[in-house]
Amino acid sequence: MIIDLARFVEKERPFWRELEKALDGIQGGTLNLADLKESRRVLALFQRACSDLARVGQANAEPELRTYLEALVGRGYAEIHSAQTYVGRFRPWHWFLRTFPQTFRRQAWAFYLSLVLTVVGMVVGGVLLVADVDGRQVALSPFPHVAQQTPSERVAEEEKAEHSKLEMFEERKTSFSASLMANNIGVSIKAMAFGLTWGIGTAVLLFYNGVILGAVCLDYMLDGQTVFLIGWLLPHGSFEIPAILIGGQAGFVLARALIGWGTRDGIRSRLRAVVPDLATLIGGVALMLVWAGIVEAFFSQYHAPVMPYWVKITFGSGELCLLTAFLWLCGRKDKEKEEAAS
Repeated sequence: MIIDLARFVEKERPFWRELEKALDGIQGGTLNLADLKESRRVLALFQRACSDLARVGQANAEPELRTYLEALVGRGYAEIHSAQTYVGRFRPWHWFLRTFPQTFRRQAWAFYLSLVLTVVGMVVGGVLLVADVDGRQVALSPFPHVAQQTPSERVAEEEKAEHSKLEMFEERKTSFSASLMANNIGVSIKAMAFGLTWGIGTAVLLFYNGVILGAVCLDYMLDGQTVFLIGWLLPHGSFEIPAILIGGQAGFVLARALIGWGTRDGIRSRLRAVVPDLATLIGGVALMLVWAGIVEAFFSQYHAPVMPYWVKITFGSGELCLLTAFLWLCGRKDKEKEEAAS
């Protein structure tokens, strides 16, 4: 029973307005009902509005207020009961601009874990490189064509042969791009699939990739070829390396669901809950690696004097800044901003 109608309206009006805003978001396609947290909030607001309507009807309140609540509840009923159709409609642009970056941030702990393992691997790779006379051969053994030459020898060969190489490479760069995409997507999918080993396989893969990356980078830096290294790796690596890290992120999300950290739900419920996030992460990885493959085939493989290093470094730096802004800012709602600031 409502004793003080004015106080009741003052207390409940913010919830009505929030429900109105949520329903506008559903109609406008800016609110994702596939997000369990969002859908639960909308349902709670709708149930509260239904309760308020019942209390207003019992109190014989103003007809305008009752009419307003009836319209709000009716609209809420229509939108919520059509949620299944809404959720089942895949909208690529909405998924790319909102769902993917939001999922990445929601599971950011797993990305940080991937990053730490890769960095530790890079340190180990650098240590192997300088530890003894055979360290370079051990660290670079997966790439014999790299190990057989010093960085200076390779750079001199690349720059000297660049003009003659250009015509030959033009004929096969499309197939080269496709092979790079397939290889890198395969590595990222393996990083996720190895989550089935409770994350052990994912950790080993990321650590091993870090060892190779660290050894190659330090090898070029110690030989005075840092500019060539950055110009060679940055254009495609600014997307390729984060994509592999996100693949590892998906693997650790899967591993956590298998292990059951922080929840008492059964394994089926845990796996069912993370499937949308896994699909989103690996889908985003595929897009990133398609772009990385195109850049590597059509841009990264050209060196000075055909392609000045400052152009390649500027391009790669811009890519990295855009990707960082996209993953951390795109799709960020006001509520997310408030939580990040607190």
